[in-house]
Amino acid sequence: MANIIMALQVVPKVEESRIYEVVDEAIKVIAKSGVTYEVGPMETTMEGEPDQLWAIIKEAQEACIRAGASRVMSYIKMDYVPTGSTIGEKIDKYRTK
Repeated sequence: MANIIMALQVVPKVEESRIYEVVDEAIKVIAKSGVTYEVGPMETTMEGEPDQLWAIIKEAQEACIRAGASRVMSYIKMDYVPTGSTIGEKIDKYRTK
């Protein structure tokens, strides 16, 4: 199956002073997964096979719970193109060189 793009924003329910610490745990899951990803100010975008990305999202949510969140609200965006899609084709022209 071709790669797709999914973006994940996790909003853990924790004390305000711990939000970034807990979000970082979700980002660690993504980083360790081996998929191509890019962290943005509001979400992290990943590129990979759909089943793989869904599994990463599930693990990222569980990481937030392990880090002390009592619940996790997740916002997910997906760009499905049957022939495949990449992060680069969407944003490379905007990057400064």
